[in-house]
Amino acid sequence: MARPIKTVCVTGCLGFMGSHFARAALKRGWRVWGVDALTYAARPELLAELKGWKTFGFVEADIVSLDHLVDVDYVVNFAAETHVDNSIVDATRFLHSNVLGVKNLLELIRAKRHYEMPTLVQISTDEVYGECRKGAHGPEAALKPSNPYSASKASADMLLVAWHRTHGVPYMIVRPTNNYGVGQYPEKLIPKAVKHLALGKKIPLHGDGHFRRCWLHVEDTAEAVLTVIEKGRAQGVYNVSGDTELSNREVVARVLKAYFGRATPLERHVSFAFVRQGEDARYGVDDSALRALGWRSVRSFDREIAKIVRHYRDKVVW
Repeated sequence: MARPIKTVCVTGCLGFMGSHFARAALKRGWRVWGVDALTYAARPELLAELKGWKTFGFVEADIVSLDHLVDVDYVVNFAAETHVDNSIVDATRFLHSNVLGVKNLLELIRAKRHYEMPTLVQISTDEVYGECRKGAHGPEAALKPSNPYSASKASADMLLVAWHRTHGVPYMIVRPTNNYGVGQYPEKLIPKAVKHLALGKKIPLHGDGHFRRCWLHVEDTAEAVLTVIEKGRAQGVYNVSGDTELSNREVVARVLKAYFGRATPLERHVSFAFVRQGEDARYGVDDSALRALGWRSVRSFDREIAKIVRHYRDKVVW
């Protein structure tokens, strides 16, 4: 029996994660209505590709001021400000997009209460749990964000819970770990590292580079969100971790090896002078609930990193 065709609104559809998900949903045979504000991190060059699908529609809009929501089954919210360093400098845009934007989406969904309200699938982050020096946070763990970015994402998650309790708005929350892949804006570690190497500059790392993160390929994340939509429970919270935990030093060492074709001492190419206020030493999340639905991460970091570095090395990264 064929799977029913779903209709989804994908906000932030021209961003790194949102574009990969939109493409995956279209390949699944779903109808996709994309929304994007075309901020600095968007990839407008992808619009021509997405518009090549007859089942794709698009509107340029900020989710804070979006005033119409077409009839869809799900609203998958990737639209967000995500770079922690930027949030430390000025949190205003983070509160605008990550909190007020989610509040507006909830209100647009609530306005459809006389018919059938779509489910809001909120793309959150493992950072909402705060630091985890050992072990892993389950989806029921308390939210203890450490910086303005993660605080804004935790606030959005709480809005979903409250709008469901008060207004019956259906939701699901997905909390992935650090994503990587082709098409990421160069404020993130891997493309930033390649950019600095191409410019002959040292790669800036926080502290001594021993902070640890779980690394998840963006296409594995897209499959995780599809799995949650197809098999997850209403009002469910799903962590997405994968199987690759590395320190920032280990990530950069792999970038250097892929870039130069051999192992290279970090000290030649890395500066450890930068300190991020409120830095968490490690994040760790338990994604067993998602794995119980049949999802697995299938992309190997060591295999993928060579392709990603080659892509950025051969392409000017702005």
